[in-house]
Amino acid sequence: MTPQSEAELAEIIGGATGPLCIQGGGTRGIHGDGAVLSTRGLSGVTLYEPEALTLVVQAGTPVAEVEALLATEGQQLAFEPMDHRSLMGTSGEPTVGGVFAANISGPRRIQAGAARDFLLGVRFVDGQGAVLSNGGRVMKNVTGYDLVKLMAGAHGTLGVLTEVSLKVLPVPEVAATLALRDVDLAKGIKSLSAALGSPFDVTGAAYDSEAQTAYVRLQGFEASVAYRAGELARTLGTLGAVETLPDSAALWRDIRDVRPFADAAGDVWRISVKPTDAVVLIPALGATRTLCDWGGGLIWALMPAGRDVRSMMTVPGHATLVRAGERASLPRFHPEPAPLAAISAGLRAQFDPKEILNQGLMG
Repeated sequence: MTPQSEAELAEIIGGATGPLCIQGGGTRGIHGDGAVLSTRGLSGVTLYEPEALTLVVQAGTPVAEVEALLATEGQQLAFEPMDHRSLMGTSGEPTVGGVFAANISGPRRIQAGAARDFLLGVRFVDGQGAVLSNGGRVMKNVTGYDLVKLMAGAHGTLGVLTEVSLKVLPVPEVAATLALRDVDLAKGIKSLSAALGSPFDVTGAAYDSEAQTAYVRLQGFEASVAYRAGELARTLGTLGAVETLPDSAALWRDIRDVRPFADAAGDVWRISVKPTDAVVLIPALGATRTLCDWGGGLIWALMPAGRDVRSMMTVPGHATLVRAGERASLPRFHPEPAPLAAISAGLRAQFDPKEILNQGLMG
């Protein structure tokens, strides 16, 4: 089912008697129970005001189309959404609705914020077929902000996004990446913490265990980046040899999309912890390979198939099974604590009383 309008989508959901699997581009490998209901027919930019840094776009619009439009005005999606296709081995086109439904945020999250932080307003169809709107279309007219953020990361279990309004930002003039080579995990995370604790406005902080290299990205005006890179290089130089990589766009795309794991056998886990706890957790995992982003707060772990990372968590945090050959015995998402699970169940009962939207996805 691929409705071509919001009204048609509402009619389908309102008349549904069985579960529906909500999908955008189908690139993330996330599948709920039931018949597939695609948002790809809801495509197009409704409003774009470059001078106001705001964009209103239908949920099924390809992310690439939006990025191309923003590029004509020297603007971007500052939260740097990941493209899952290489990691998951999927095809199709990632959609704007899918990005916000899953709250997909890339390396720049540490500086700019997550996808949900850029949402100004949403339109969506709930589980009874009612069309709801919340928030606004411009930054100075944002109401009901909590519900707007609630929809980001709900994975379609509370409603199907039909349109989002969001804030965009200018593309930085230049970027430079500092690479600290031949450092172990402890020293690598220490260097990332030092960079993030500095006054130099870091927009990327990652550590590759295979390369034993820590990467720190700086962006902005040319003179500012040159000054900050020089000062930060001196700071990090106490931990090892620092190399400046002037052209690092491909490197950060690879980190964003976890491309080193793309063709590797095994399960892929996404683990969120306190950045300094990565030094404790990673050795305990016995992973084939790890890649740290967000200063160590986000760990991508390539694991032997079927091994449950959640039973190996030696520090507070949560783990999501992103890619696996068999998921029958392992749920995708980390179990919620009882109080939070009760709140989640209550919200789903309000927004989807028929229990038809992406059922079985969050369990």
